[in-house]
Amino acid sequence: MAWVFLGIAGLLEVLWAFMLKVSDGLSKPVEATVAIVAMIASFIVLSLAMKSLPLGTAYTIWTGIGAVGAFVIGITVLGEAATPMRIGSAVLILAGIIGLKLASEA
Repeated sequence: MAWVFLGIAGLLEVLWAFMLKVSDGLSKPVEATVAIVAMIASFIVLSLAMKSLPLGTAYTIWTGIGAVGAFVIGITVLGEAATPMRIGSAVLILAGIIGLKLASEA
């Protein structure tokens, strides 16, 4: 169940990062509120995952999901550049996430 919690926490991190971007510096109340609520929820669900997962594994995978997810949303929704270097870098982060999962004993 910890891995499910970690996945949910990571998706919530992607949500709050996106909403933070579209909130225009927290000047849009609905988007800002969603960002803040998603942040809090992400931390809570991450803490549930950390009950049984090692700190380094849980935190690194959580931030990796957030980083790669925000990267994908940036390209697909916000029209950010999809250069070979950016894509290659995101692939390396994804490889690290997979490696940590495979190496985990939990």
